Amino acid sequence: MKKVKLLTLVSILIISACKNNDKAGTMETVEETSPLELTLEEANRLSKLPLECMQVQYPNKLGQTLHDSTDIKAPKVLHPAFYGCFDWHSSVHGHWSLVSLLKQFPNLENAEEIKGKLQQNISKENILAEVAYFEGKGNTSYERTYGWAWLLKLAEELYTWDDALGNELSENLKPLTNLIVQRYMEFLPKLNYPIRVGEHTNTAFGLTFAYDFAVTTGNEALKELIEKRARDFYANDIHCPLEWEPSGFDFLSPCLEEAELMMRVLPKEEFKTWLKEFLPELGHKTFQLETGKVSDRTDGKLVHLDGVNFSRAWCLYGIAETLPEYGHLKNIARNHLTYSLPSIVDGNYEGTHWLGTFAIYALQKAE
Repeated sequence: MKKVKLLTLVSILIISACKNNDKAGTMETVEETSPLELTLEEANRLSKLPLECMQVQYPNKLGQTLHDSTDIKAPKVLHPAFYGCFDWHSSVHGHWSLVSLLKQFPNLENAEEIKGKLQQNISKENILAEVAYFEGKGNTSYERTYGWAWLLKLAEELYTWDDALGNELSENLKPLTNLIVQRYMEFLPKLNYPIRVGEHTNTAFGLTFAYDFAVTTGNEALKELIEKRARDFYANDIHCPLEWEPSGFDFLSPCLEEAELMMRVLPKEEFKTWLKEFLPELGHKTFQLETGKVSDRTDGKLVHLDGVNFSRAWCLYGIAETLPEYGHLKNIARNHLTYSLPSIVDGNYEGTHWLGTFAIYALQKAE
């Protein structure tokens, strides 16, 4: 892992925050000096976000369809494993955040508290109750595919955790993991057209995390299906209108998420050729990309633009890592990261219940 002094990171964030207060969302990039790093101090800070909401029921957005009065239950009853952090998918990826941080930093300040809460939430009984909800009437499309993707990302993180607790939680989660894999296998052949939006239902994002899971766990059937569908959906795409992004509520970049997926499923040389046709402007050394501007971080939709900055960052870092000739994209990724990172600790629950995860994932890609 590439290391950089915490002082360097803090200085960059302070400078960036000051610049962004004056020129929010400008196209000026931060001069690259050294890679950003997810430090222990930053990990401690970011761990507190999911830790403080993972067992908090309210406020809560259930996103359920009521068939009769018996469906009206408290969030913890409906989702005993993943009821906190405002909604189901945010709870799931909050758990991923904590597992990921524990694996990287076993000496986290709240390590024992985190382990205790993970063990409480991801119990055999709780996961079977989650499975029962997914199998309930009218729930076939529940959390499709954003929540599905994060559930498989959590499963992948547990699968690769060489730890007794990790093994226990992985085994406990398996019935829900298997169900989500099954849902992907049933849904993808029926999807005639990809969903090209910048929010939860984005097809490319959902396939990217599912593909990572399939590769890591050796699920060849899921891997091959995603490869086929990715080619069906995106192989012939050219000139993605990146200048149309972001839309007002985006937390994902439709263009860059598509590139993120194809970067995985295509051989390197084929991806290089495809990317030149799909996003030709990325290859120019003078390419710039304006950061998403957030006008009101107390608005649960408008704060999505902090998320788009983080997700763009991880996509751009990924491209630059895969194709070294695109190394200039790292400065743009860095600018996006440092624009939004200082803003996720301001106490606005609309963003803090989920943005920590996006920051962690982006910082991991930056190292």
